[in-house]
Amino acid sequence: MDWQLKPARDLGLSGRDRLRSLSREPGLPAAAIAFLWRRLLRGYLALFHGLRVSGVEHLPPPPFVLIANHASHLDALTLSAVLRGAAARRAFVLAAGDTFFTSLPMAAFAAHAINALPIWRRRTRSSDLTTLRMRLLEDRLVLVLFPEGTRSRDGAIARFQPGIGALIAGTAVPVVPCWIEGAFAAWPAQRRLPRPGPLSLRIGAPLRFETAENGRAGWETVATACEAAVGDLAPGA
Repeated sequence: MDWQLKPARDLGLSGRDRLRSLSREPGLPAAAIAFLWRRLLRGYLALFHGLRVSGVEHLPPPPFVLIANHASHLDALTLSAVLRGAAARRAFVLAAGDTFFTSLPMAAFAAHAINALPIWRRRTRSSDLTTLRMRLLEDRLVLVLFPEGTRSRDGAIARFQPGIGALIAGTAVPVVPCWIEGAFAAWPAQRRLPRPGPLSLRIGAPLRFETAENGRAGWETVATACEAAVGDLAPGA
């Protein structure tokens, strides 16, 4: 095996800037915090929500992208909790910067507990997606994201945005569709804190888009296909 020593992608950034950087790499303390958080999270989801998961066999080794419908803050927690081993250690959740990274305490929690990277709604640049695409491929990451772009206010799935296509079109990185049921009832956007209630996660077969054009038309095609795959996992679909 050939070993290559490379400087950390976030080398030279201040602590505050590192929290908000798409190049952030978790160090040993952050990895330990994330490990403990995952253990607590799995216990919480089992105790208060009786989380049931099907289709775990569809999860490939990293790199891959994990997507789902989005109606609650419980969604990201649920997808993060189901990952194991290398996938859990390499997973980053793409989270709204204007929600989770506006204050230093919140940014520290988002970065170190759920390993979130900020996506600034209405301020996302093409270079941000290029950085994420590069890291996904080179660092063999798992990216957890919600292509709707924001939480549903009525529980219904919304149109998927083409950013998912900009991340993976023309690559061999699989996209794993999921459907989360019960999160909207337990913790809708209008509610400050979650309440106990059943949760279920259904994981579908991976999608691949090696032949998709890495341009606007290809991105739209990927988004449409991903939206259909997620919707097909809904109960009664």
